[in-house]
Amino acid sequence: MSGGLVAYAALLGGLAGLAAPRVGRRWTARPASKRPGSATGSGALAGAAVGAVVFAGLAAARGDDPALPAFLGLAAFGLVLAVVDLACLRLPDPLVRAAALVVVGGLAGAALSIGAPERLFAAAAGAALSFAGYVLLALLPGSRLGFGDVKLAAVLGLPLGWLGWSPLALGLLLPHLLNGVVVLALLAAGRVRRDTPLPLGPALLAGAWLTVLTA
Repeated sequence: MSGGLVAYAALLGGLAGLAAPRVGRRWTARPASKRPGSATGSGALAGAAVGAVVFAGLAAARGDDPALPAFLGLAAFGLVLAVVDLACLRLPDPLVRAAALVVVGGLAGAALSIGAPERLFAAAAGAALSFAGYVLLALLPGSRLGFGDVKLAAVLGLPLGWLGWSPLALGLLLPHLLNGVVVLALLAAGRVRRDTPLPLGPALLAGAWLTVLTA
């Protein structure tokens, strides 16, 4: 994999992560602070670091995949979605729909470029299975899964289905393992209680990202 491509992707990811808190502010209830060194500025710097790592990882792992633009586009929206979900436990429909359009367009272009339109059926099947599975989880008694999580899972099912059935299964399982570890750590540290609502969106996104890296 070209080091230049990875470096360029890291730069793009840094810029996307830097912009994520500002873009996400539209959907959060917290007013923007304009003081230097404020939480907003710290969040932007943290987002830039996360974005650089996310984009560089995708470029290093999938640089020869024609679907890389779709993965990067989804990652850009994922950074904003994670910011919003962490701030106010929301996954806004406009952001989720825009992410879906970017992924569908990117995967369609990739399928045409390699002459394999059947890969789109696999992606669609991945989205449908993800949606159905998370709907069932959301309807379980006592479930705290929101339908924003269900919709995001369906969108993430598109690139996971593109990669195959094994990545799809891992991408569905891994977020819950990651979220479980985070919840246990927060409980042990006394930061949350058993009934404290916590966002699942970041775990869904992180699980999909790790799956794409290892597929």
